[in-house]
Amino acid sequence: MSGQTRSRNWTRDELIVAFNLYCKIPFGRIHNRSPEIIALAKALGRTPSAVAWKLCNLARLDPSLQKRGIVGAKHGSKSDIEVWDEFNGNWDKLAFESERLLAQLADREVEDVVGIDKRDLPAEGKERMSFVRVRVNQYFFRAAILAAYQSRCCITGLAIPSLLNASHIVPWSVDSRNRMNPSNGLCLNAIHDRAFDCGLLTVTPDFHVKLSSALKRNRADKTAQQFLGRYDGIRIRLPHDLNP
Repeated sequence: MSGQTRSRNWTRDELIVAFNLYCKIPFGRIHNRSPEIIALAKALGRTPSAVAWKLCNLARLDPSLQKRGIVGAKHGSKSDIEVWDEFNGNWDKLAFESERLLAQLADREVEDVVGIDKRDLPAEGKERMSFVRVRVNQYFFRAAILAAYQSRCCITGLAIPSLLNASHIVPWSVDSRNRMNPSNGLCLNAIHDRAFDCGLLTVTPDFHVKLSSALKRNRADKTAQQFLGRYDGIRIRLPHDLNP
């Protein structure tokens, strides 16, 4: 690839799909040999090194990495900051936009990418678009959460993706602004996800599991103690970036 291609400015659309990938790839895999980075580089007509470097530019803006003393790549562009702020200002809109742009790059429809059966869709119109947007955004949120936690339950360490859920910390119905924000998510197995939703357990601000008093009193249920009680007080596994 020519030097001219490598050095051309990044467009807003390119930065948006780069941010999408930043949300879906563990920080430790941001390098030019990662299959995800190679695939995006090919789609954008850029080198894997250029894409990896751009993700490192975005990493410098991540508060969770800053708290750990990780600075990312310096000398990023003003556009990086603008896109980062835009995502943090409207995750719902930009989660959908980034998935739509990725589908375009692959010459596919976004419904096909996220596995929507078009036979189940409402007729053309606002209802159909609303349904597609919700499903696409849920797809983005799950992918971002599983990537952040390396496809492991943050409480038990279970690593079977089909048994893992992307759980909202602040419920979907309470905070529309952060519905798709990966920092508003935990990776939980199906049992602990349900217990979290039901208020049988919570995670404290210092990232420790805390069981409800009702559950603690129920010592007679040995199965409940085996699956839930044993984790009372443990510290959850934290992601490498986009901390909850």
